[in-house]
Amino acid sequence: MDSVTSDAVPAEGPLGPRPGEPPPPPRQALRSTADNGLKIVIVGGFGVGKTTMVRSVSEIRPLNTEETMTKAGEAVDSTDGIAAKSATTVAFDFGRITLDAHNVLYLFGAPGQERFWFLWDRLFSGTLGAVVLVDTRRLADSWYAIDRLEHHGTPFVVACNDFGGPAHTPDQIREALDLPAEVPLVFCDARVRTSSKHVLISLVQHLQTTLAARLPKTPEPTP
Repeated sequence: MDSVTSDAVPAEGPLGPRPGEPPPPPRQALRSTADNGLKIVIVGGFGVGKTTMVRSVSEIRPLNTEETMTKAGEAVDSTDGIAAKSATTVAFDFGRITLDAHNVLYLFGAPGQERFWFLWDRLFSGTLGAVVLVDTRRLADSWYAIDRLEHHGTPFVVACNDFGGPAHTPDQIREALDLPAEVPLVFCDARVRTSSKHVLISLVQHLQTTLAARLPKTPEPTP
């Protein structure tokens, strides 16, 4: 992941990068030699910042399926704690990161509302691993994402997005999410490219550790 070259398209308005973030590098087209596509899915509850994370690290202008929220949806999608949210993903978000001449990482952001959960199993197909993005003010909203990933046997990390809410210790968050000790827990600001990139690197490192643990041990040569 350290070799990533990206021209992240920053979000506009309050979801944009914080002041002082370095400008993104120049836009780079997909190389004709890129022949290996890798897939990571970002999941989590409604309004936890999945679209923002994809937007912050993608080297292309992300494909977003956001629609304006209306009064008719108030009875369906709870906006407790996120009253300022005015748009929502209704299918999925899609972004891309070129790793090297042959490998490309594709990012898929899953919709968070319960009525779109039926899409998740399809999005999980073929993925290397997942990021569960959580808002510590609404931890219960992340239970379903963790449950589905465990059901599929998909490796994942949990990333706590910074919404400026009450501080929780890692142990408190792990207990609330019933998170196994081997699952990495990181903190991030999904608006900031370097922070989102750190989350993806943490996932890749976890995937490497998980794979190494599953490989059969090579017996030591007999003296």
